[in-house]
Amino acid sequence: MCRIFNTYFLSVFTQEDTSDIPVMINYVEQDDNKLCTIRVTSDMVLRQIDKLKPNKSPGPDELYARVLKECKEELSTPLANLFNISLQTGMVPDKWKMANVIPIFKTGDRSLASNYRPISLTSIVGKFMESIIAEAVRSHLEKHKLINESQHGFTKGRSCLTNLLTFFTKVFEEVDHGNEYDIVYMDFSKAFDRVPHQRLLRKIKAHGIGGEIFSWIEAWLTNRQQRVCINGEKSEWGSVTSGVPQGSVLGPLLFTIYINDIDEGIKSDIGKFADDTKIGRRIHSDEDIRALQEDLNRLMQWSEKWQMQFNIDKCKVLNVGQDNNHATYKLNNVDLNITDCEKDLGVLVSSNLKPRQQCISVRNKANRILGFISRSINNRSPQVVLQLYTSLVRPHLDYAAQFWSPYYRMDINSLENVQRRMTKLIPCIRNLPYEDRLRALNLHSLERRRIRGDMIEVYKWKTGINKGDVNSVLKISSLDRTRSNGFKLEKFRFRKDIGKYWFGNRVVDEWNKLPSTVIEARTLCSFKNRLDKYMSGCGWV
Repeated sequence: MCRIFNTYFLSVFTQEDTSDIPVMINYVEQDDNKLCTIRVTSDMVLRQIDKLKPNKSPGPDELYARVLKECKEELSTPLANLFNISLQTGMVPDKWKMANVIPIFKTGDRSLASNYRPISLTSIVGKFMESIIAEAVRSHLEKHKLINESQHGFTKGRSCLTNLLTFFTKVFEEVDHGNEYDIVYMDFSKAFDRVPHQRLLRKIKAHGIGGEIFSWIEAWLTNRQQRVCINGEKSEWGSVTSGVPQGSVLGPLLFTIYINDIDEGIKSDIGKFADDTKIGRRIHSDEDIRALQEDLNRLMQWSEKWQMQFNIDKCKVLNVGQDNNHATYKLNNVDLNITDCEKDLGVLVSSNLKPRQQCISVRNKANRILGFISRSINNRSPQVVLQLYTSLVRPHLDYAAQFWSPYYRMDINSLENVQRRMTKLIPCIRNLPYEDRLRALNLHSLERRRIRGDMIEVYKWKTGINKGDVNSVLKISSLDRTRSNGFKLEKFRFRKDIGKYWFGNRVVDEWNKLPSTVIEARTLCSFKNRLDKYMSGCGWV
């Protein structure tokens, strides 16, 4: 099994054409603005060790996390010296470039190696160095605003939820006004494994990263080796000729740099979360269809230029709107598949934009896990059941709920029944009314919890915790704010339930009712505490 997996994982690497590497325009031209070197201190190493989980799996060097944490005071200075020597010489220890690969199943036939994702376990000490380099690179990119606004993956203040809210605000407005909107979901084939190293290094240099740091990253990418490990068995070592390791600290950031320019020249709306890319456009006429097709052609040209292949069979078209004509789009002269429902960053998006499919999916998944808990545990004390519920079940009900929050009573009740069923598992409160069971467990109804989540999300946009243009998600009132809570919102004009219950409209009434004492909280934690006190005083369940 190990040999089969490793043979497959090694076979997907890109054979880079180094004779024709594209020229990159330097985004940072002045030497003073370039990132060339850093000096590692023992305090920086101590911070990395303090963040380390004691049970973290070791890499091929078999240095265990617990040993590093127990001896952190003695090791911090020698490790800092080692890291500085590594930077100054541009040499990376071979053990830091070796990886034990664990195959993680994705979907499909479990007997096919192609349906597994390779996760690399590398040296923990090497990851300390990666983290220090990554922090410096990330600060450099943020300082000079080098990462495009369309990217929400592996960037501070952005997430799957900010991606969905930012991209779909315009979609919901257009469809609410009776317009058509076409979305094309792009799928890279083995994206992280196929990044060509020489092209990546050229892009890293174009982003103003040079000197010792560039030399270190180049050495870190070169002559890497991996083997697959399953249940104590190991394959032979194989050479890694392309890609950035999945499971590393630095790899995802380098991948973000690599695909940063993919939307250059794109005139349609585009949203990215790491390698998950979607592109969309309002469709009024055949001219709009041609414009979206031209943008797809540009993406195809980019993929050929930078040797990043699209998996055309998995690229999908979602035609949104009641009267959508279902235009056909092509990639490399191949018609793309049309779908009525597509999973977007873990959320099912239907062509009618209603949350019914997502509610059904979430409810079924949560009920399956709850059923497993019910069959597997004998201890039904409130503490045990509540801990299992909040750890294993409720995250599925909460994930990105600000995006897909249900508004039909049938969907709201179907989700609430999951929590109602959980409270019934506890014998000592089973016969109480549902509201009393919630009070006994110090829980809120899921409906109230979603409203609370909406308010927290608005606060994040208001205070800049969520990075990006707040006006792309919320409509801020221009009226006299001295008579309100100081940050009043307005609704955009809507015609249908789709627009009425979209996040940007749904939150307006509840947010505008909040007193200034809540909204003016200086930290997110303080805001949550004040919000809970206010909502409890209003008699919310």
